[in-house]
Amino acid sequence: TSPGCNTFSFLPPPECPVFEPSWEEFADPFAFIHKIRPIAEQTGICKVRPPPDWQPPFACDVDKLHFTPRIQRLNELEAQTRVKLNFLDQIAKFWELQGCTLKIPHVERKILDLFQLNRVIAEEGGFDLVCKDRKWTKIATKMGFAPGKAVGSHIRAHYERILYPYNLFQTGASLLCLQKPDITSGTKDKEYKPHDIPQRQSVQLSETCPPARRAKRMRAEVGLTFHVLISKIVFLPRTMHRSKQGNDGTNPPSLTLAIFFVQVDLYVCLLCGSGNDEDRLLLCDGCDDSYHTFCLIPPLHDVPKGDWRCPQCLAQECNKPQEAFGFEQAARDYTLRTFGEMADAFKSDYFNMPVHMVPTELVEKEFWRLVSTIEEDVTVEYGADIASKEFGSGFPVRGGKIKLKPEEEEYLDSGWNLNNMPVMEQSVLAHITADICGMKLPWLYVGMCFSSFCWHIEDHWSYSINYLHWGEPKTWYGAPGYAAEQLEDVMKKLAPELFESQPDLLHQLVTIMNPNTLMSHGVPIYRTNQCAGEFVITFPRAYHSGFNQGFNFAEAVNFCTVDWLPLGRQCVEHYRLLNRYCVFSHDEMICRMAAKAETLDVVVASTVEKDMAIMIEDEKALREAVCKLGVTDLERVNLEILPDDERQCIKCKTTCYMSAVYCSCNPDLLACLYHVEDLCTCPAYKYKMGYRYTLDELYPMMNALKLRAESYNEWASNVNEALEAKVNNKKSLMNFKALIEESEMRKFPDNDLLRHLRLVTQDAEKCASVAQQLLNGKRQTRYDLLNRVEDFQKYSQKLLSEEIPSASEIQELLDVSFDFDVDLPQLSELRIRLEQAHWLEDVQHVCLDQNSLTLDDMRRLIDSGVGLAPHPAVEKAMAKLQELLTVSEHWDDKARTLIKARPRQSLSSLEAAVKEIEEIPAYLPNGIALKEAVKKARDWLQEVEGLQVGGRVPVLDTLVELVSRSRSIPVHLEYLPRLESLVAEVQTWKECASNTFLTDNSPYSLLEVLCPRCDIGTLGFKRKMKKLKEPVPNGKKKSTKLESLNDLERALSETRLKEMEALHSLRAANEKKIFSTEQDVEIKVCLCQSEPAAPMIQCELCRAVFHTSCVSVPRTLQEPRVWLCPHCHRSEKPPLEKILPLLASLQRIRVRLPEGDALRYMIERTVNWQHRAQQMLSSGNIKLIQDKVGSGILYSRWQTMAGQLQETSKVRFSLIRGAHQDINRYRSSGKVNGSAVHRLPQPIKRDERRNPRVGHDWT
Repeated sequence: TSPGCNTFSFLPPPECPVFEPSWEEFADPFAFIHKIRPIAEQTGICKVRPPPDWQPPFACDVDKLHFTPRIQRLNELEAQTRVKLNFLDQIAKFWELQGCTLKIPHVERKILDLFQLNRVIAEEGGFDLVCKDRKWTKIATKMGFAPGKAVGSHIRAHYERILYPYNLFQTGASLLCLQKPDITSGTKDKEYKPHDIPQRQSVQLSETCPPARRAKRMRAEVGLTFHVLISKIVFLPRTMHRSKQGNDGTNPPSLTLAIFFVQVDLYVCLLCGSGNDEDRLLLCDGCDDSYHTFCLIPPLHDVPKGDWRCPQCLAQECNKPQEAFGFEQAARDYTLRTFGEMADAFKSDYFNMPVHMVPTELVEKEFWRLVSTIEEDVTVEYGADIASKEFGSGFPVRGGKIKLKPEEEEYLDSGWNLNNMPVMEQSVLAHITADICGMKLPWLYVGMCFSSFCWHIEDHWSYSINYLHWGEPKTWYGAPGYAAEQLEDVMKKLAPELFESQPDLLHQLVTIMNPNTLMSHGVPIYRTNQCAGEFVITFPRAYHSGFNQGFNFAEAVNFCTVDWLPLGRQCVEHYRLLNRYCVFSHDEMICRMAAKAETLDVVVASTVEKDMAIMIEDEKALREAVCKLGVTDLERVNLEILPDDERQCIKCKTTCYMSAVYCSCNPDLLACLYHVEDLCTCPAYKYKMGYRYTLDELYPMMNALKLRAESYNEWASNVNEALEAKVNNKKSLMNFKALIEESEMRKFPDNDLLRHLRLVTQDAEKCASVAQQLLNGKRQTRYDLLNRVEDFQKYSQKLLSEEIPSASEIQELLDVSFDFDVDLPQLSELRIRLEQAHWLEDVQHVCLDQNSLTLDDMRRLIDSGVGLAPHPAVEKAMAKLQELLTVSEHWDDKARTLIKARPRQSLSSLEAAVKEIEEIPAYLPNGIALKEAVKKARDWLQEVEGLQVGGRVPVLDTLVELVSRSRSIPVHLEYLPRLESLVAEVQTWKECASNTFLTDNSPYSLLEVLCPRCDIGTLGFKRKMKKLKEPVPNGKKKSTKLESLNDLERALSETRLKEMEALHSLRAANEKKIFSTEQDVEIKVCLCQSEPAAPMIQCELCRAVFHTSCVSVPRTLQEPRVWLCPHCHRSEKPPLEKILPLLASLQRIRVRLPEGDALRYMIERTVNWQHRAQQMLSSGNIKLIQDKVGSGILYSRWQTMAGQLQETSKVRFSLIRGAHQDINRYRSSGKVNGSAVHRLPQPIKRDERRNPRVGHDWT
């Protein structure tokens, strides 16, 4: 993240309400939304968490889904930042058209805000007044600079250099009196790259523009008219000018008037009036005026490339109105998989950590920082408004491609399935016949980190519901509906420039503003983080915006409840004032609902009737006004058969349905009755008004709604009368059943009144059944019944008198009461006590095992105990549970805080917390985790302290394991920094040693190079050849066998004696192979394992021979040199003086590792060898040394003879014998014989006698 993130501050708004419905509440989405509306509409948005088991399958066709996302440049989204960018683009364009590049200056180590500077000076009265009153220090203070340091003079210089010429152009003032500023003079200024926000969204200009036109003197234009020619003719008297000679060589006769063309300047500079310096004279591509390059402000050093504009055309160009802002479409088409890979890579790269580990608070703060800065341009992509009709919804639908399990079929008809919610009976959108994408059909949204949805309200001020199927959270901000106009006013006040060019800006979903800015101006803002599996509901006219925390997949749709209808009509009136298109006709929807009034819900019918009354009154007044204008020709038309875009008002764009006016001069144009005068210029009597219904037809439709609503009122009155009737006026059971049947037939709402009627009817039916049974003699006699009832009452009284009665005894007593068919007064109290007894036994059972008593258990018991009737035992148990829950939650939260604390807490403080937690008789998950962390910390410290006992040197593997374990222990460990430092020092030492010994791309590890060779021999070579041929994966060294100290000690003790023996045997075998005289033996040499063929070279150590084309050999062999084959050249062979500091630094670290022990052993061997070499050199027996060293031979004779002789056993024998004679002759003479043999070994130099090169290759 940027360093600016540390200085930028963002205060998150308060959280919106979060609702967690029970399964019973969740069953009816519209009833639940109606229930929470009084609370949720106060914040504009709310979050709903479904029950945990509600998990619909993801049904979208992932393989088929592909989309082209929108491109979002973050700092262009924020309103105030976009105003600044537009201003800077205008300034940059102004100077660019004059051949200069805008560079934004720095003042006091921060970029100068040119937009704020321009605004502050304008508020203070302008440049001249600020200079006159010497307000530059005040200007600097208002811009946030500290007083002093001559900041005011610097700001004045920058304003005068960059902004003053622009403002003068804007006002049209003369520029002749200005000094010619050099806007590129600042060496530390930051070059500004224009955003060109409106132009970027239109057609791009060609990059190969022709060079600017340069004015030419004395040129004859083809289109020159006669009047122009006459203006260039000078009439002279006869006595002043004559022609010198005629065409025939004679003197011409005298003329009374001579016509003579004078050479004049066709183009002159409009500033200096001169036509000189024609190579510096520019011709404007806008108006053809000409200017010298050095007369312009600022002056141009060269003729500019491309089009050039003069000062007057420049002012016109800069004052052109801006185009509407919108989002570009990306050039690439994505699938869900490719978009997810791109989104995850962006987020992890940006925050430099795995995507799931980035805190939501950090992303939120960084988002608002990025949208408010002009210095950083971050671009993201958002797959928004993807039609589910084309690619399939994320929810399962009937006829979908996904195959559902039997238990998943319930989601097909769920009210929370976004495909069902808009068209359910309770949603008035169900009465719109058209399938409106985004409103009735869900839209899909695929987001990435920082992709955002800007401040907006839903179409027609409807409700919206958004479900996050999967992925990272989505952060929401909302403002309640009553603050909508307040939010609009604040945004218009703070960014008026945007609304001047785009009045309906907030309807375009392209502009956001920082919630902190809105809150500082009194707008109530609320927020929430929507996680996967959660709904967010927005309420009518509630502005909302937000952004995505990362890669996710969401789905959204609109719905409208009956309470929305008045707001819907108010929204249409609002759209009419803004000249904004409607998504559907509100009047058409109302008429469709009125046409089927008998099937409407009574509450819906009542609300529609009120809305229709308003519609009829408005329509009546409008038709009367149109008639007064002179429109008398009327006809019935069915406007609904026309597409919506063909029945829109020419003025306000409202969709016409009830009526419209049109003219025969252009029948395709319509006007609503509000804008008849805007239709055309024809007189009103030529207009014709089309209507859908007459007023006489509308009133019966409204009355049908009224009768439907009143039928419920009449039914409700009859129900209340029946329920409240006294003894003498009681209704029969048949009357109660008839009222229930009427409610079902007329589809009255299932409210409390209807539920009470059903309950009373059920009780009456039960009483009637019992009475009938008694009359039929199918029960006991009255005497036996009374005796049993008396016994029941005595026993029940005994149980009720006990403080904590047994639940089983109460249940048995109630079971006995079922045989009485009599409603006894003790039954209700017994049922209450039964609930209390069950609850108390549940509490007692759960509290028996303290280790299993969880916080959820306590919350469940308290929630279930709240609804119980008051009783001392219940209240006592509730108080104890509540106290225990409070203490448990406190310590569990404290334990979680201690675990996550940064910096980590000390062991002593955590031990004290664990001691307190152990006293709590409950299972605390965070407390258990804290206890385990303390135990791990103790064990870890004990192991570290054990390493220090007896002065032992710790082993590296043990230290690495301790450091690795410490990372998972959330405790401050005082030894950890020292251990980490030791491990880091050892790793640094190993890297240094590796760089010293290992060759580039070496297949060996450092330990293999330092240890004696344990793989010498034929099998070892075959293994190495395979290792050399195999590519090293990811450039990593292959692991070695010698990993532990035990392995190292074994290797040093077992192989140091066998190494020389194995090497001697290998050398003897290789020499025997070369000089073998057996004719039928096939000789295989070199890495390629083919027959010998000159030229070849011999390894000085193992005596094997190799083709020079298969191995790397020195190009020049002027001096004798030692050559080692790839098997023997294991290390860089550094000098001893370079190795000793490595050993010394390792001893200072005081950590034991295998490589260190191997290095000590190797140095000991090197020193011993050096001692023996000095003794041999001091003896003077050089010939013995040469015999020990041996020779390397190139068999060039093989090369010359191989091409002449055929490969037979006889030829091969002659080659080997000739080579053997060459070697003997060479050894006797000690020099090279022609080109047949190259002598490679060289004498040991004087400095190498003292500091031999170290490495086991030299054994």
